Amino acid sequence: MANLPDFSYPQTEPFNFCGLDDQDYKSAKVTVFPVPYSSTTYWKSGTKDGPRAIIEASRHLELWDCQLKSDISKMGIYTLPELAVSKNSPKEATQQIEAVITQILRAKKFPLMIGGEHSITLGAVRASTKHFDKLSVLQLDAHTDLRFEFEETKFHHACVMRRISQDLEIPVTQVGIRSVSEEEIAFLKKSKKNFIFFAPELPVAKIIKTLKPNVYVTIDLDVFDPSVMPAVGTPEPGGLGWYEILSLVKSVAARRNIVAADIVELDPIPGISAPDFLAAKLAYKIIGYVLT
Repeated sequence: MANLPDFSYPQTEPFNFCGLDDQDYKSAKVTVFPVPYSSTTYWKSGTKDGPRAIIEASRHLELWDCQLKSDISKMGIYTLPELAVSKNSPKEATQQIEAVITQILRAKKFPLMIGGEHSITLGAVRASTKHFDKLSVLQLDAHTDLRFEFEETKFHHACVMRRISQDLEIPVTQVGIRSVSEEEIAFLKKSKKNFIFFAPELPVAKIIKTLKPNVYVTIDLDVFDPSVMPAVGTPEPGGLGWYEILSLVKSVAARRNIVAADIVELDPIPGISAPDFLAAKLAYKIIGYVLT
């Protein structure tokens, strides 16, 4: 191999979550897993660009958290390379994700997956169910995602919570909901594993009471009001605010064991960086709440 030149000059932050100079997987407590996937989106298809936009924005975060009064990054964050998601089928993509999350959990690290469309959550939850007993899913979302099948697949992002609650038999607490189909309402009336809180209702104590000791948190960014998060595939009016979401996640982290999390459905808007930055800071706040 030819000798490589030894360049020494000021360089920009590395392209990883928070732009950290020294990443070490062995000592890291958190593993960020980017999944650029948008196979089943049916209106806008830019969610595949979400992970890269979040990582880029995260490189410009201040690492000192004013609320927690500490540099969260010093607890150890490692960013995996982007997953080359299978194009054969959504089912195969789910299996890929499950395998990676399983490895992270076996290494006793906290997985934070960034997407990508919401269908990716199924693989991560499936891995979590094999690793943790007494597990609930806390879903922050504008939509219930409880259709049995959509566009001829059960692995559509509009079906992800149906797969989790019905097939995996994992209880799902749904918060921020403000759009639901008649089919989903019929399912909710029969289900004993779904707890739904329609926006703007946010009774934190009641929400936490529905959760089991171990919790997987999935945040579809359309849970936020479009005035602060317009960069999503289906922006629904009447969403929740930044501090409302933070307060809920912090309270859950204080009273339950959050074992894994994901942030999904960022559909970046060219020339508008605020939504990307919000998603990146939300990911950083989740890490802080979980680890402190």
